[in-house]
Amino acid sequence: MTHLRSARLARTALAAALLCASFAAPAQNVLIRNATVHTATAQGSLENADVLVAGGVVRAVGKGLSAPAGAQVIDAAGKPVTPTLFGGITEIGLEEVSGEKSTVDQTVALGADTKEMTVRPEFDVTLAYNPDSVLIPVTRIEGIGWTLLGAGTATGGSIVAGQGGVERLDGGADPIGPRVLFVRLGKDSLGLSGSSRAAQWMILDQLVDETRGRIAPDNHAALLTPAGRAALQKYFGGGGRIVFGVDRAADIRQLLRWSSKHQLRIAIAGGAEAWRLAPQLAAAKVPVFVNPLSNLPSDFDQVGASMENAARLRAAGVAVGFSEGGASHNARKVRQLAGNAVAAGLPWADGLAGLTRVPAEAFGVAGEVGAIAPGKRADLVLWSGDPLDVASVALQVWMDGRAIQMRSRQTELRDRYLHPDNGLPRAYPLPTGR
Repeated sequence: MTHLRSARLARTALAAALLCASFAAPAQNVLIRNATVHTATAQGSLENADVLVAGGVVRAVGKGLSAPAGAQVIDAAGKPVTPTLFGGITEIGLEEVSGEKSTVDQTVALGADTKEMTVRPEFDVTLAYNPDSVLIPVTRIEGIGWTLLGAGTATGGSIVAGQGGVERLDGGADPIGPRVLFVRLGKDSLGLSGSSRAAQWMILDQLVDETRGRIAPDNHAALLTPAGRAALQKYFGGGGRIVFGVDRAADIRQLLRWSSKHQLRIAIAGGAEAWRLAPQLAAAKVPVFVNPLSNLPSDFDQVGASMENAARLRAAGVAVGFSEGGASHNARKVRQLAGNAVAAGLPWADGLAGLTRVPAEAFGVAGEVGAIAPGKRADLVLWSGDPLDVASVALQVWMDGRAIQMRSRQTELRDRYLHPDNGLPRAYPLPTGR
């Protein structure tokens, strides 16, 4: 606790210095000096290195860089600098209060009243994204700079949930990169497939047949709208990425066969038993986004769950990322996921890659985010210590080279009740004698 308190004090001091130096005139030219730069590229980690930012873009990474006239210069004093981290597959900006339906937008259930399955792959959750969500600053000040918005399943929908995309948490409204399709398999979707896993493949095969014209649009059994057919066509034959939520090894084995047959580019989210098929996943070049805290057999799809899942997958050559399903309000915990994977045998560099380079490459945004290299967006984080250690904190976050105010609704509530002399009502009465 002492270490954490010291780190937060350091963040406060740095924030005050940055406030004086740059917030009054939010320049985008910055030189971060004397940092341990974790580039998340083939360069690896560079000690006593500098990062030069101009026009919101990283211009150079190296030693002894010169600051252009008017640039803000920050001495990192050897502390770590990373790209902003991937927050996982979330509903940030799509879900404000999970118990209030009017603030939840990540699922479509047009058949809910009739309890009929409706398949609408054209459903795109990015259209409902709210850049003013209070979850964004809460997440961003913890070093999380981007997330993949995921579509969810619900009664009256189907195992094909819909499409999502990558959102940078910079306050902008538009996603970056290509759309991603989401499909849910296994026990969690049995209610959408007649209570049978076999029916899930039957439904998917029919969707392929409809998309490829083997079932006419006016056939009485057709499931897709014209827009749905057009949407699915983009993902077949090596098109866009499809993320399958699946845990059980038997289901993953069938998924590999099915996706190979139809030439699909897939990724797996969950994958509690994925380590059992690590060589096959590596051969198929399927990235897997795991939750390393899923290490107990919490259900029959996760009997083989292991703390070493990420380490075993990576040792076999699988690209490993991290995501905790439904963690929109706690996306910052993704650092803990990576740290636990490292503690269970995953190399540290691969732990960082799972929060940076791996998701950027998997979801088609590696040209913009996920690494510190010339030409990339200057989305950066200065840390008090090891970014995969939960005792470390983000001292400062930059988005496009602009220093983000390290404030959120949570910090404002903390400050309101932490200091008795701020003129606001106290949360609790003062102890007797004070």
